[in-house]
Amino acid sequence: MGKVIVWNLVTLDGYFEGTRKWDLDFHNRAWGPELEALSLEFGAKAQALVFGRVTYEGMAAYWPTAEGEGRVKTYMNALPKIVASRTMEKADWNNSRVVRDAAAELRRLKGESEKNLYIFGSADLVASLLPANVVDEIMLCLVPVQLGDGTPFFKKAKEARPFSLLEARPLSNGSVILRYAPEAA
Repeated sequence: MGKVIVWNLVTLDGYFEGTRKWDLDFHNRAWGPELEALSLEFGAKAQALVFGRVTYEGMAAYWPTAEGEGRVKTYMNALPKIVASRTMEKADWNNSRVVRDAAAELRRLKGESEKNLYIFGSADLVASLLPANVVDEIMLCLVPVQLGDGTPFFKKAKEARPFSLLEARPLSNGSVILRYAPEAA
């Protein structure tokens, strides 16, 4: 059975983007050979990529024409993509489809393959999937920078949710990959 794995880069103060939409300049502090290798690993292990509508729109605008992204661009464009949206009617990026009930669809897909479903970004989608117990793992790259303001990755929760540490792996550039599993309620 595959897993649903959330992946994102976050700052020390918890933001996944700056004050403007798609303000991701802090990613440059973390990017390097180690994150590129991890990205390629995702491509090899992925059944599909999963996005909320806003993240999908940004990714769909970037990846088809991205320059200098090599094999990462290849898998981003080739892999199946699922867009969780209540407002979109269709998704035009290669191999994309829209689903209304992301929790039900991800549960179904987890059982159909040994490969993983990776949710990139998509803070609002993640906030809806965590209480539904769909997420198997949260994987963050903690980037050693404080933005001071921006969009927080984790939204307010109705109750405390504990996680167990699976791995803490420092990168040569000072960033740290953190992997957590939600604890059973």
